[in-house]
Amino acid sequence: MDWNSHPVLVTGADGFIGSHLVDALLDRGALVTAVVRRTSRAQVTARFRNLSQRTVSALHALLHLDLAGPDATPVLASSGALTWFHLAADAYVPASLSQPSTVVQTNITSTLHVLEAARAAGPRHLLVTSSSEVYGSHPGPIAEGDPLEPATPYAASKVACDRLARSYHDAFGLPLTIVRPFNCYGPRHVYDVVPLYLARALGGLPLVVNGDGTQTRDLTYVSDTVDAFLRLAELPPEGKPYNIGTGVDHGIADLARQVLAVTGCSVPVRPGPARPGEVRKLQADATALREATGWEPRHSLAEGLRLNLEWIRDEPGWL
Repeated sequence: MDWNSHPVLVTGADGFIGSHLVDALLDRGALVTAVVRRTSRAQVTARFRNLSQRTVSALHALLHLDLAGPDATPVLASSGALTWFHLAADAYVPASLSQPSTVVQTNITSTLHVLEAARAAGPRHLLVTSSSEVYGSHPGPIAEGDPLEPATPYAASKVACDRLARSYHDAFGLPLTIVRPFNCYGPRHVYDVVPLYLARALGGLPLVVNGDGTQTRDLTYVSDTVDAFLRLAELPPEGKPYNIGTGVDHGIADLARQVLAVTGCSVPVRPGPARPGEVRKLQADATALREATGWEPRHSLAEGLRLNLEWIRDEPGWL
């Protein structure tokens, strides 16, 4: 696909994956309309969380918008974009345990408004971001047809968004693809286990392994995840879900050891309490993605951790 001068809309553009996607699209010459939360207006010196001044200057348009608010649908519908990437979400799982109503309402209402805007505007392709959390725990690699068994309010909200998107394809013919990324890590990520462990190791603090440490995650480096998004955008928009994941899962205790190895730090690894609703095993079966697009992850976990560490050391204000 030739992205040069192609009009694109990205919600959650100042988030972790969204900001990397925006950079990749700009590098390919796309005309990017970036949608960021209204609260981003208060960020310091022209940084919108993860968007640099250089990136902001290169955008076709920057929209400060509450996607759950009443203005979202008409504003999005008037963007003129032909390809839409919907990544905006309240994605911090622990927040859904302390504030379930807020997380559930935000995620579902925002996605509904994006779908309604797309129905009005008629883009060629809408990619709706779901989550691997929709699956819950499964004993082996998880394929798209496996049962959805959410274990937290966040996961349940993403199931609702996932199924809502499919219903808009079936009921209204909306041209869309559902994207289910497994755990993603890399530069600019500031929560979840990988950045937490890197920060604590470099800060001389112990790494806390919640539960027994045998719970596993399929960890994909962010540039590989973005590559998958771009490849999926080239497929016919048939309402199908696609997993993004390496197919290799890593135990959390083993991840702690790998973080210590890559940082060269000697801090203790300590047990912590098990987390409510924690998924025991997440391992992607990304056969559908590979067969449809030829995608393959380019980074091993060791290489990704090294690159993540280099970025942290180049960004002294991050810790």
